[in-house]
Amino acid sequence: MTLTPDILVLGLGPAGASAARAAALAGYSVLAVERKTEPGTPVQCAEFVPAMIGAEVSALVDTTIQPISSMVTQVEQEPADITPDFPGRMIDRAKFDHQLANDAAEAGAQTRYGVNARDISTGGDIDLSDGSHISAKVLIGADGPHSLVGMAIGSTNDQILETRQINVPLLRPFASTDIFLKHDIPSGYAWAFPKGNMVNLGLGIEASAKDQLKPLLEELHQQMVTEGRVGTQINSYTGGAIPAGGLLKPYRVLGGTLCLLAGDAAGLTNPITGAGINSAVISGKLAGEAAAQYLAGDMQAAENYQEDLDDLFGPSLTRALAHRTRMSHILQNHKTPDPDQLRSGWIAYSTYWEPVTSAQTEEIPCPA
Repeated sequence: MTLTPDILVLGLGPAGASAARAAALAGYSVLAVERKTEPGTPVQCAEFVPAMIGAEVSALVDTTIQPISSMVTQVEQEPADITPDFPGRMIDRAKFDHQLANDAAEAGAQTRYGVNARDISTGGDIDLSDGSHISAKVLIGADGPHSLVGMAIGSTNDQILETRQINVPLLRPFASTDIFLKHDIPSGYAWAFPKGNMVNLGLGIEASAKDQLKPLLEELHQQMVTEGRVGTQINSYTGGAIPAGGLLKPYRVLGGTLCLLAGDAAGLTNPITGAGINSAVISGKLAGEAAAQYLAGDMQAAENYQEDLDDLFGPSLTRALAHRTRMSHILQNHKTPDPDQLRSGWIAYSTYWEPVTSAQTEEIPCPA
C-alpha cells in the first residue's frame, strides 16, 4: 500500500511530536510513525528540563514531579560547590512524551506506533515495517542519534556518548541536580536527580569506555547508600546513546522530497551536559513550520530553518563542543585531568563561560 501524506515524521518523541503538531496546525496532512509501542516508554533520559522550556510546552503542567532550584557539583572527593540559582523541573518523561503525542494527534496528525522505517530510497520514499510504502513531499527525521533520515542525507552523528541510569528509592529528599565530576569518567559525568520519593542515578561516558558504565554506576549507588541518601533497591534500568558532535546540516532534498532533521537527529543535544529535551521541542516545532512554509512555496524554508537552529543553539553547542574537544585531547595524550580542568569544562563554573578560543575550536567540524 502506498500512502502520500504531505509530511511524514519519523519518531514521536518531543521533536517528532512537536513537528507533527506544528505541521498539522498549518493545515497539511501529516503521518507520524514511532518504533516504540507507546510514546516515551521505556524512558531513556534523566528527566530534568530547564525552567525556560515552560514557555514552549504546556505539557509540563501535568507532568512535573518536583521543582529543581539549584545545582550541586562535586569534583573528585573535594567539597561540593553549590550553584544556588539553577531553576528547572523533574518530569515524568513517559507522561510528557505521551501528552505531546496526543497534542499532535489532536491537531490532526495521524500517528502510528510499533512501526519501524526500514529503508529510504534515493528519491525520498520510505518502506515501513508494516508493509506501507510512503511517498511524502517532506520527510522530517526526529528518529534519534542514529537517524535513518540523517544517514540518507549524509548527516550522521559520529561522536556518541553512552549512558546508563538506575532509579532507586530516595531516603533524604533534595531539590538540586547533583553532579559528580571524576577523572575516571572520560568526557562525561555522573548525576543524581530527585523525583519525589525516588532518584535517578546515572552516568554518561565516551562510547569507547562503555564497558566502565556498569562498575562506575554501581560505585556511585554504593556511595550514596553508604551516605544514607538512597536505598539499595533498584526499581528500573535504562540507558542509551547521546549525540555529542554538535549541530549537523539539518536538511537536504532527496529526489523530490525535502528532508529535515530535528532534535537528536540534528545533533542538538549539548555535548557536555547531555541536555536535549528543550532543543528537541523547539527544533521540532521549527521543522514542522519549515515544512509547511516549503509546501506553501517558500523555497528558502530549509535554509532559514538551518539559520534558526544555528542562531538558537549554535553558540552553546560550539562552546560545549570546544570544552569536550579539549578534554578529549587530554585523554588522548594519556594524561589525567586535574580538578581545575574538570571544573573548567562544566557549566557551574565561570571558566566554562569564558570566550572560546580559536585553538579550542580548530578541530571542531562545522555543518557543510
